[in-house]
Amino acid sequence: MNEQVRRQPDGCRHALSEAYDTALLDLDGVVYAGGQAIEHAVASLTRAREGGMHLAYVTNNAARTPQAVADQLSGFGLPTGSDDVITSAQAVARLISEQVPPGARVLAIGGEGLRVALRERGLVPVGSADDDPAAVVQGYDPSLDWERLAEAAYAVQRGVPWFASNTDLTIPKERGIAPGNGALVEVVRIAAGGTPQVAGKPQPPMHRETVLRTGAQRPLVIGDRLDTDIEGACNGEVDSLLVLTGVTTPAALLAAPPEHRPAYVDEDLRGLLTPQPEVTADGGGFRCGGWRAEAAGDTLRVAGEGTPVDGLRALCAAAWTAAGDGSYAADTGPALARIGS
Repeated sequence: MNEQVRRQPDGCRHALSEAYDTALLDLDGVVYAGGQAIEHAVASLTRAREGGMHLAYVTNNAARTPQAVADQLSGFGLPTGSDDVITSAQAVARLISEQVPPGARVLAIGGEGLRVALRERGLVPVGSADDDPAAVVQGYDPSLDWERLAEAAYAVQRGVPWFASNTDLTIPKERGIAPGNGALVEVVRIAAGGTPQVAGKPQPPMHRETVLRTGAQRPLVIGDRLDTDIEGACNGEVDSLLVLTGVTTPAALLAAPPEHRPAYVDEDLRGLLTPQPEVTADGGGFRCGGWRAEAAGDTLRVAGEGTPVDGLRALCAAAWTAAGDGSYAADTGPALARIGS
């Protein structure tokens, strides 16, 4: 087994906001869900910033401009400038600009954020496959209709290079989990075949864009998704904090393969403000807080008492160690019920 494979969450003697210079925060499911701020997010981020941590918001949502996102965050009571927001639209626009001539036309299937990012790179957004585009790019847009998806399919069928801001299959909203840009990319793939170049998390272009724009030296990626936020941090070889306020369930976390295992786990963004407890080996099991967990054959066991998140950390160590380079496939429901998670 690879010695670099993460077997348990890390501990940290200092508050994470003190141990890292920059928080690279996902938005949907971390700071807000749809149009509402998530509980504890604003107060926690305000305290982290007052303590000297730089806050940067890194989102795969390409629909809105950085200024629009900054205005929304400021409206929540988090003063934010457009330079503090990095989007997958910016990452994919840079990626396209490196592969097409300056001033090239790009068929843009997405929102205003995507079109603005393309213009910033000197590219010209167009709306039809008949406009002789040098590339076609898809980004999330909640108002997207069949005709625009059809234009993308026509262009891809003609051999036009295809790009996507991101391929998140879902996006959290106030009323539940809704289809994301990845679902719309699949519509075009089914019609036209092929595979787009993807810029957003967890792909390297997004990490490169973030580093270029923030200048972070000791960044901490904070997200709610294993397959974008946490895998992106793994690809960029930086630490990550998973918060359980979005799409990832405790069961999914226990089954995470190595590239989806975060350095830290917490209930919400209050985890930025406190030290992270150590998970320690105890015979054939692991302890965190008042909990002890172990994997025995196909059974994950936990005993003790304390906060559910401490129990989850101990269970992560037991499951990840048992799984090694793979995913823990045994039933985790009874153990999670025992800790109240």
